[in-house]
This record gives sequence, C-alpha cells and structure tokens, in this order.
Amino acid sequence: MTTWRKSIWLTVLAAGVLTASCQSSPRDSTTAAPPVAPPIPLPAPSETKPRDYPGIHNAVAYHENFVSGSAPDGDTGFDTLQHMGVKTIISVDGAVPEVDKAKARGMRYIHLPIGYNGFDEQRKLELVRATSDAMTQGPVYIHCHHGKHRSAGAAACIAASLGWETAPEAVERMKVSGTAPNYTGLYAAASSATMIDATALERLPAHFPEVSKPTGFVQGMIEIDEVTEHLKAIEKSGWQPPPDHPDLVPVAEAGRLADLFRQLRALDAAKRRPPDFDAMMQESNRHAQALEDMLASADRDNAKLSATFKLVAASCKDCHAGYRD
Repeated sequence: MTTWRKSIWLTVLAAGVLTASCQSSPRDSTTAAPPVAPPIPLPAPSETKPRDYPGIHNAVAYHENFVSGSAPDGDTGFDTLQHMGVKTIISVDGAVPEVDKAKARGMRYIHLPIGYNGFDEQRKLELVRATSDAMTQGPVYIHCHHGKHRSAGAAACIAASLGWETAPEAVERMKVSGTAPNYTGLYAAASSATMIDATALERLPAHFPEVSKPTGFVQGMIEIDEVTEHLKAIEKSGWQPPPDHPDLVPVAEAGRLADLFRQLRALDAAKRRPPDFDAMMQESNRHAQALEDMLASADRDNAKLSATFKLVAASCKDCHAGYRD
C-alpha cells in the first residue's frame, strides 16, 4: 500500500472510531434511574384482621378506599400512605398533625378531634361531610393515636352515615380494629348512626381545618386536674363508674388523661421549659397510657390499677413541686 493511501485509510479509521465513541458515550455514562417503589395495596373491607405496614399500624378498611389506623410514624408512615395512594388524611386525635410531611407527599390533612366518650351531632356531620368530599379525590385514611378506638368509632359512624354499611356491620368492623367494649360512647355513636340525607350535608360548610387550635397550656393543666379527680372517684368505686357520676367511663378518662399529657408536650409553652420538665410529662403520659391499657383489658386487677394510678399522681406531684408550687 502506498504511503498516501495508507495515510488516508488511517485517517478514515480514526474518524470512525471517534464517531462510534461519541455515539456510545451517552449510553455508557448514563446512570440507571432509581427503581420506583411499587404501590402498596390498601386493606380490603372483607379482611377480618388489622394490617401492619411500615410506619402504619392497625389498618382496617371500613369501605373501599376508606381505612382507619394509627397515626403515621415519622417519614416511613407518610411514605407508606403515599404509596397506598392516599390523598386525604383525617385525624380525630387531639395532637397536632404533621401537616408539612403530608403536604410534601401530595396529601391533605383535616383535623377534627373527638373524645373517647364519643362525639356530638355537629362533629359527626363534619366528619361525614369531610370524608364524603375527600373520597372524590382518592383514598382516605382516618387515624387517632393507636388506631384502635377513636378512629375506629369515627370510621364506623361515617360508614353507616354514608350508607356504606349498616350500623351493626360498622360495629363489627370496630371489633376488628380492636375497640375495647369499655368505650361505650364510641360504640353508641356507631350503633345509632343512620344514613344522612345529602341535603343535610350540603348545608354544612365544606372548609375544614388542617390543624384545630390546641388547648392552651393553662387550660390543659386544669383539664388534667379535672380528669384526675374523675379517676379518683372511679378508683373509690372499685374502678367502676361512680354511682353519683355514672356517665364517667373509666377507660375513657384514662385515655383522655394520656392524651392531655401528650398534647401539652407539643405546645410551645412546654417546649420553652427545661428538658427535665418534658421528661416528667413523658413519664406521666407513659403511666396514664398503661392505666388506659389495663382498664381496656378484660382481665383487670384493681390493685395493679391503683398502683399505676399512684405512679401518675406521683409524677404529677414531682412536676408541681418543681414548676408550679
């Protein structure tokens, strides 16, 4: 091969290699896209046991795309709800919901707290209207703290009020959620629910808060004192409703006390106090929660109940000595 032909051949070869290299470079340098998390199926209304998911516990369906359960546990819980396709979260718990975490995942929060003794007609209408409207946007998740009692009672009442289930069927779903029989007010709200006429709902304003204004710190402490006095009367009656105050439900009062400690810890007035104050409030909440769990149990020991109640009173006394007295 002559010198000039060899030179031309080498030039063409080099150009071909360069072109091939340029064409393949983008494919070689491109990083594979991270895998998309698969959707998480919602529990079905036919299931007879609660489901647990990452960050979500005690999930029970009361209708297609309408699920009751625990409060989302951190980012993991909100991620789970997002992958379930949930569009609206309704909290019936007293604690301030984590609205920002929901918004970051394209979900809306509605905060309509209820008590352990049930809820009035106005709150029932609000819950039913909020759920009915939200269901047009996608799946709805309703929660309290543990997802066993208040959210179950609310979900059952909503389902019966919208005609998704009969009242007896809704009550049976509460039993699947694990609602203790002691929560008579919640069971009464569900068992007495009847289908609400659409016009009654339409008359109700459709704007609901993301966060209901929490109880002020001073008012919260007053309520703690009130509930403590109720529990003293209940203890005196052998951990049964007192004869002169038959409307007091022992387990509901203990649950209310645990909620109050938990809610007060979240207020700015509490956060401004020293760390040991928060530790005392947390300890009081833990003892009150233990008291509620014991009262909800079918196998109750009055001596253990009184011992646990004394722990609540002792932690309150220590807190008062340091921060009130």
